[in-house]
Amino acid sequence: MSRDGTKVKICGIKEESTIDGMKGLPVDYIGFVFAKSKRQVSPERAAALLSLAAQTPMAGEAAPLSVGVFVNPTMEELEGILSIAKLDVVQLHGGETPEFAKKVKERFGVKVWRALPMDEDCKESEGGGPSRLDAYRGIADAVLIDTAGGGTGRTFRWDLIPSYRKAADTNGLQLFVAGGLSPDNVEELVGRYSPQGVDISSGVETDGVKDTAKIAAFAKKARNKG
Repeated sequence: MSRDGTKVKICGIKEESTIDGMKGLPVDYIGFVFAKSKRQVSPERAAALLSLAAQTPMAGEAAPLSVGVFVNPTMEELEGILSIAKLDVVQLHGGETPEFAKKVKERFGVKVWRALPMDEDCKESEGGGPSRLDAYRGIADAVLIDTAGGGTGRTFRWDLIPSYRKAADTNGLQLFVAGGLSPDNVEELVGRYSPQGVDISSGVETDGVKDTAKIAAFAKKARNKG
């Protein structure tokens, strides 16, 4: 059961064929979107896909871990969804506070990832810099930095990544990078900045549908096995 190297998360899973197509690929996490989105799935749909994924070895001989993407959920909403879809990770992608993240972790016994937007400036003086990660020390398991707005298909300034990696390491957090990634640029990202994980959705789609060939290319290049 090997999960060595850069972790790969494929987000926005909706179809059984996508999971079938990832068998044997170096994919560590599959993501389900529960927030309002064209990729949104119901808890029941996610549960069915999770059942299939549990029988589909990907990274090494391991089944992928599951991540649920939420935007400003209530505890009641989380409880209802997690009672149906047994997720490994709750990813908070809205304006949730560190206190809320802590309650989620304690109440549901899941790992918590906090997504943070990377605005064009991300000024430390305005609370937008790497010091944001300090508040998640001992609370979140990972921080995911993404282009502001999310799902834009655009990258942010990658030269900001080293300072975030340093802050993540200092606070005992893993650092995932998202935003505008594709099979064409992920190798450069990983080679230059060495994030612990990468997260992609639209970049491995063709006409809005997950493309197995693009997923394979992305995952292998992220692991430098392309």
